[in-house]
Amino acid sequence: MDAQADVAMKFKKIGIVGAGNMGSMMGFAFSELGRDVSIWDVKSANIYGFMKQVSQCKGFKGKITGFYDMSEFAANLGERDDPKVFIISITHGDPTDQALSKLRPELNEGDIIMDGGNEHYRNTKRRQKECRDIGVDWIGMGISGGYQSARHGPSLSPGGDNTALEEVMPLLELYAAKDPKSGVPCVSSIGPGGSGHFVKMVHNGIEVGMLSALCEAWSFLNTGMGLDYHQIGQAFQQWNNEGELHGTFLVKIAADACKARKHDGGYVLDDVLDKVVQDGDASEGTPIMVNRRIRLEAHIVPDTRRRTFFPHCFGESPRTAQGRPERRHAPAKTFAGPYIAPFFASYCQGLELIARASIDEGWNIRLSGCIRIWRAGCIIQSEFIADMLEPFLNMNKTPTNAKLDSRVGRELQRNYGVLKDIVSRGLAYDDYIPALSATLEYMKCSGGTMLPTRFVEAQMDYFGAHSYDKPGVPGEDPGPVAKGAHDYEWKPA
Repeated sequence: MDAQADVAMKFKKIGIVGAGNMGSMMGFAFSELGRDVSIWDVKSANIYGFMKQVSQCKGFKGKITGFYDMSEFAANLGERDDPKVFIISITHGDPTDQALSKLRPELNEGDIIMDGGNEHYRNTKRRQKECRDIGVDWIGMGISGGYQSARHGPSLSPGGDNTALEEVMPLLELYAAKDPKSGVPCVSSIGPGGSGHFVKMVHNGIEVGMLSALCEAWSFLNTGMGLDYHQIGQAFQQWNNEGELHGTFLVKIAADACKARKHDGGYVLDDVLDKVVQDGDASEGTPIMVNRRIRLEAHIVPDTRRRTFFPHCFGESPRTAQGRPERRHAPAKTFAGPYIAPFFASYCQGLELIARASIDEGWNIRLSGCIRIWRAGCIIQSEFIADMLEPFLNMNKTPTNAKLDSRVGRELQRNYGVLKDIVSRGLAYDDYIPALSATLEYMKCSGGTMLPTRFVEAQMDYFGAHSYDKPGVPGEDPGPVAKGAHDYEWKPA
């Protein structure tokens, strides 16, 4: 046994709350790592189904035991006074509160709970306080990679009390995905409080931006260029093998999805309705949560990600058919250029939001650490983007504008023309391009020297005496987002 595994053996037994897709796969993974796994779920059917899977598998180093009773579940992890570690893997919000309520009588001082759900960071902060009052540590831990990575090693972003994080870090390093280049585990102590879940919230927002850009690429290649699914899959595979999108997980699985066929030979994609449900509670989940914080508090524009929810919303509503212009000649080359910019923009918007939240909350997050844990076992992993951003972020701990890096700026500028061209084509032919068009506007506005919003400020001062700042005045340009220092009497009352 290597030194890392030896240290991690402090927690020989692990209790998992939740036997759904993620919890069950974590159960298998920790058992393979030599841990005895106890698992409980509020739904008995989930335990029954999981234990049926367990009975059909062999070769695990640790035991896996399913429980229908919470007290028996907790007791199996050790004596009453033994420090225990729990991992919660259930739907965020009220279900997690209910699980904690059931678990609370079984908890003892020194126990550690890691919440692996897609939770709002403020709920995490609240539960940390509740648990701290009884001597228990609650760690909010983002888990990325889906159930496949939960089985073989995901990307992890734990946040909470530093002492508790140090306790569980050897175990998490053993479990986490490993960077294929360096072998470094894709897990890091993000910071105190709800920082770990906040980083995962932002990660999910970046994910939505990237997914939507690929969705629009798929639509354009199919309906605009007339390529069949297999040909589109070949194009995506080429993008993932070379160029700026190489080593990008979502591009890789996009190729797989395009080529997947049913037993009768038809494409699986033809059976999929255009209705997207982001989370297990039928909501849009953490991407919408983080967009609310951006819009209402942080004054950061996540336009690529925000507009991607337009088709999500319309997808669940009845629609009337509208005629679309007949297709013209489309470019023959399936180049990736227009779709690189939304990927970069999503990353920049996400990193800028983490930087701003870190400052506001006092989390002291290193953005380079976020890039490092997103290098493997992760939905948004992208080798080219990570290689470009990490050196800059190593030198600049929490930059609030990632576009100031010369390489990032050049990359966005280099793809501006092809993005503008594809958006023009999309508008002409009524394509669905919310992510692409939003990225174009984001790039235009973020690079503008004087935006037309000065006219909005003037009108608001006219009717509401809102006041305004002046260009070129120190402390005002640039300056904080606050009430301006000047007022003009446009029309006497």
